[in-house]
Amino acid sequence: MEALQRKSALNEIIIEAKDLNKTYKLGTQEVEILKNINLTIERGEFVSIMGPSGSGKSTLLYLLGGLDKPTSGSVKIAGKELSVMNDKAQSIMRRRDVGFVFQFYNLIPNLNVEENIMLPILLDGKRLKDYRDKLEKILEVVSLKDRRNHTPRELSGGQQQRVAIARALINEPEVILADEPIGNLDSKTGKEIMELLRKINIENGKTIVQVTHSPDSANYGQKIIYVRDGKVVEE
Repeated sequence: MEALQRKSALNEIIIEAKDLNKTYKLGTQEVEILKNINLTIERGEFVSIMGPSGSGKSTLLYLLGGLDKPTSGSVKIAGKELSVMNDKAQSIMRRRDVGFVFQFYNLIPNLNVEENIMLPILLDGKRLKDYRDKLEKILEVVSLKDRRNHTPRELSGGQQQRVAIARALINEPEVILADEPIGNLDSKTGKEIMELLRKINIENGKTIVQVTHSPDSANYGQKIIYVRDGKVVEE
């Protein structure tokens, strides 16, 4: 029964990009970063986006998460069309439907682990006390219960990335987007982080989309999308 339910979940499209283009202006020149990207990602999938430096893979991730706007084309997350949302609605969508994990963690230096994790709840105007039980569970998942009062400068790189993952989870988002999540870590710590992401994907059913240049990291995904010169060249 569990296998059937998982298969059913995987048949539901959670992210859809249609005819996605992104062009930047450099002086009088226009530089095409993405060209007519079409892709779908199903609920519960772990997807890796690979490509050489400058291929447009990180730009694609930012467009899928609403951090940047396409020059043309459309993106839907959980059936919500981003292009018809105003800035406030997109901001709410990013806080509630998407969790972001970045290469350099993006933690607030003067906040401790617990405060960094709970920041999205505070920004969303929700009551922190309503998320205390959720916080305890997440701290256990990321193995940081004994570091909850430490600030980022007191943590290793791997621990900081665990905080970032916990922060991405606290609002129970539909999707987690990770941009080179182990790019700033040594191989042993990177493997631990990838194992954690796979555990979250399998046990929590979270859809995860990561950008990576590492074949080892990419192989944690159920599907690999290759991007070159702004185009999807293989899936």
